[in-house]
Amino acid sequence: MKNIKIIQAPLAGISDMIYRKLVREKSSETLLTTEMISSEALVNNQKTLIIKHDKSEYPLSFQLSGHKTHIMAAAAKFLNKYANCIDINFGCPVNKVVKGTDGAALMRNPKLAADIVKAIKDVIDVPLSAKFRLGWSLDEINFVDFAKTLENAGVDFITIHARTRSQMYSGKADWEKLAQLKGEIKIPYFANGDIKSVQDAINCLKISGAQGISIGRGLIGNPCLAWHIEHYLNSGEILRELTLDEKIEILKKHIEGEIDLRGEVNGIKFMRKFYNFYISSVKDASKYRQVLVRLENKKEILKVLDEILSLHIANTR
Repeated sequence: MKNIKIIQAPLAGISDMIYRKLVREKSSETLLTTEMISSEALVNNQKTLIIKHDKSEYPLSFQLSGHKTHIMAAAAKFLNKYANCIDINFGCPVNKVVKGTDGAALMRNPKLAADIVKAIKDVIDVPLSAKFRLGWSLDEINFVDFAKTLENAGVDFITIHARTRSQMYSGKADWEKLAQLKGEIKIPYFANGDIKSVQDAINCLKISGAQGISIGRGLIGNPCLAWHIEHYLNSGEILRELTLDEKIEILKKHIEGEIDLRGEVNGIKFMRKFYNFYISSVKDASKYRQVLVRLENKKEILKVLDEILSLHIANTR
């Protein structure tokens, strides 16, 4: 997509509409992406919560997973009317996905991956992208050939997570390997993995030679990071990091949003995975997290957050 330099990476169970809107609040240029959507589940239930979105999020990409060509095409055709872009997941490493021959398993079947791309391209009129990894393992690194295959099949741009499937999310993302794509393909490629700060983004772009970056876990608890990187790319200025009170204000918005979307009981349960990311800089953060994850009432949670902030202010005077 023209002028896109940053993609908010899809994260299952994380990047729902509320999360994405927090990123969009400051960031006007980042391409937002839904959670990974099962093509079969979508075809069977087109009112699923996972595709819920708001026009304020645009530009917005919808990510699809699956391995059945006709089902993937049907799901993409349905999403075409909502999407600014459709992304295919050829990179998810988790066992339950690859055992179903979806996600990263398709890097072992490039012909089928190409057939999926062609089938989707025939039924959509928005850009099509694909996300994948370096390969299945260190002994099966095939991302350059896989990229060429997808380019020939019609993909408009790609994102590569700079680890193999066997590495999952451990070890360091190998940005240097991604530089092997320079001169091998004509479509843009985005680098993904271990981008948690503006300086990480600067280093990744320089080392990988990529046209842009994709940020996943770096945005959890810090949704302004995309905006900070945008600002640097446009102006050359590095903005200060968020203060704890700014992070807690964003956390409160996050809680309110999830409760509005899911109801108080389910919204609070959904938020438990996020607390540690927002308050990680606080002394005794793990102790506070243990308190927060046990609470079931919004009023009590907000009270604890105010106490954390008050204690932090008192300790830093």
